[in-house]
Amino acid sequence: MTTRQQNSFQDSFEQLGKIKVAISGCLLGQEVRFNGGHKESRLCSRELSEYFDYEPVCPEVGIGLGVPRQTIRLVGEPSDPQALGSTHAEHNVTQALKDYADLQADRLGDICGYIFMQKSPSCGVERVKLYRANGAPHDDGAMGIYAKRFIERHPLVPVEEAGRLNDAVLRENFITRVFAYASWRALCAEGLSKHALVKFHARYKYQLMATAPADYQRLGRLLATSHQQPLDEVAAQYISGMMLALKKTATRKSHCNVLQHISGYLKKVLSSDERQEMQELIEQYRTGLVPLVVPLTLLKHHFRLHPHSYIAQQVYLQPHPQRLGLRNSL
Repeated sequence: MTTRQQNSFQDSFEQLGKIKVAISGCLLGQEVRFNGGHKESRLCSRELSEYFDYEPVCPEVGIGLGVPRQTIRLVGEPSDPQALGSTHAEHNVTQALKDYADLQADRLGDICGYIFMQKSPSCGVERVKLYRANGAPHDDGAMGIYAKRFIERHPLVPVEEAGRLNDAVLRENFITRVFAYASWRALCAEGLSKHALVKFHARYKYQLMATAPADYQRLGRLLATSHQQPLDEVAAQYISGMMLALKKTATRKSHCNVLQHISGYLKKVLSSDERQEMQELIEQYRTGLVPLVVPLTLLKHHFRLHPHSYIAQQVYLQPHPQRLGLRNSL
């Protein structure tokens, strides 16, 4: 990979500009919580703000609840909970939160990601505390009312809870999906064609192989057998399958498989000592001795010396800006 080819990744990020991402307002330091406080996330408000153009939303304030305010909690069954006042159960804001989610879903139709506040009865994505009608805790959790409705309206948009972003694997996976979806939207804005769709799939080959190799093959078959289908139908099926595939988290084993595939393009140009060093670093990554960035850095070094046009276009080598350092902890 030449310096020029390596810079092409950075150029592509710059062409995307700041990516529009919705976020729970309290995570940016807005004092909108029930007690008048906030839950600022330094990752969101500082590290990611260089790349994300945030649209802060607080649904509870949005439906007219004050600050400070009576807390609400989820009551009922996981499939259809109600958002009720914790001290005045007759205060039911379930429908108001759903209606507000519909309003925001229309307004935020161009976002490429959403970061929700965890444990919130309005914004929590999973395992939100749920109570039975008699006040006893339910064995199962539920989704926040607003979050569930919004996600139903925009099933392709990558979503994650701020608390889960403290996990290095989940953080890298979410940000990879945000940049992938932003790239897809940019491709559609430029004017989608079947040729462009095939090229897009080729660029994501190894990224998809790292998360869901069977899905990569399935998406490839979709493109190969869709000649008679309208382009918009094929595109809709493709991006739905791709975003589901990317949601699966890569493992050390799957990363090693991809690293082995990519290093195979170098077998004719590297010395035996260089090939051995490459294999040793991949093995050290597999056993957890070094992070993913170590064998990747060596691969990039060799491809700078021995450029390969197909590998140079692979998103896997740089799915997000290098400055974020997301693979230093994988």
